[in-house]
Formats: sequence, C-alpha cells, structure tokens
Amino acid sequence: MLILQHKLVRFCLVGGGTALVYVLLYLAFLAAELPQVLANGFAFVMAVMLQYAGQAAFTFGRQLNDLGQILRFTVMVILGFVSSALITSILPTMTGMPDWAAAVFVAIYLPVQNFVFMTLWVFALPFSRTEITS
Repeated sequence: MLILQHKLVRFCLVGGGTALVYVLLYLAFLAAELPQVLANGFAFVMAVMLQYAGQAAFTFGRQLNDLGQILRFTVMVILGFVSSALITSILPTMTGMPDWAAAVFVAIYLPVQNFVFMTLWVFALPFSRTEITS
C-alpha cells in the first residue's frame, strides 16, 4: 500500500506542475499577442506533452518512446475532454448547478479518471505468459 501512496503523490506532483505550466504558457502566449484560441491550443498541447513525459517517466517509471503507450495516453486525453464536455453541459442543465460548480466538479473528477486509466491501462505492464497460464 505504501508504494501506491508514493505513486499517487508523484501523480499529483506531475498533475499540479502540468496545470501550472499550462497556465503560465497560456498567459505567456497571450502576452505575446497570440489569439486566444492559438494561445490555449499551444499551451494545452505543450502541457499534455509535459504530462505524458512526467507521468510516464516519473510517476510510472516507463519509457517514453512506446507508441502503444502514447496512443493509449492520447485516447485517455480525448476521453477526458469528452467527460469534461459532458459534465459541464449536462450537470448544469439537469441539476441547475452553476457553471463554475460544474467546472470545479470536472477539476476534481478528471484527475481521478486519469489516475485510474493511467494505472490500469495507459502505463500498465502487460502480463507475462506465465502469469496468464499460472
């Protein structure tokens, strides 16, 4: 159980660092007078690349140049976007929840979803043949 706590701490450090880098890059791109859409897009892509590198190497101790892992990570990011879009569009409509509360819900929910996906799928080690047949 102790190893899980350390992995969770590393996951949170990378996630918090990534969020901070995203905000700083976004503001820097806006200060450089990039249009808002481009500033957000560039900051988001760079933050996602940082997140992949940090979570793969630091949190899960995996190599970075694994194409299958990169594709799984990309799918996870897309699923995170879909989840956030659904939550922010459905919760306020169905419950009368304010938009800011739905955004806070997403900010709490997405890291949990990502941790589960990363642990069980994105960075999970494949079973060896002896584990499957034993």
